Amino acid sequence: MATQACKKGQVKLNNGIAKPSREVYPTDKIELRKDQISYQLTVNDLPPNRVGAKLVDIYRTDTTAKEAFAAKELLKYSKDYYRKKGTGRPTKKDRRDIDSFYEEE
Repeated sequence: MATQACKKGQVKLNNGIAKPSREVYPTDKIELRKDQISYQLTVNDLPPNRVGAKLVDIYRTDTTAKEAFAAKELLKYSKDYYRKKGTGRPTKKDRRDIDSFYEEE
């Protein structure tokens, strides 16, 4: 997943485009775009070997602004504005169901 994100240009390392094979060093700044939020991470240290997901927070600092998460909440509310399922104009499937109902009589 990380390789695909790098190839799509969703990952930046020190304000430059990151390639999948680029090595990361302490004090590097990583910017990651995911779910319409730009996460900003700072590398504190490199682990000596692979670690579990619970221990990752020891080696990085999340410096993402709180406003980014608030913008995601607003986006969620704006999607609620659109038509709810079952209200408004019928879909093609609804229209076929209605037509088949009237044809039976």
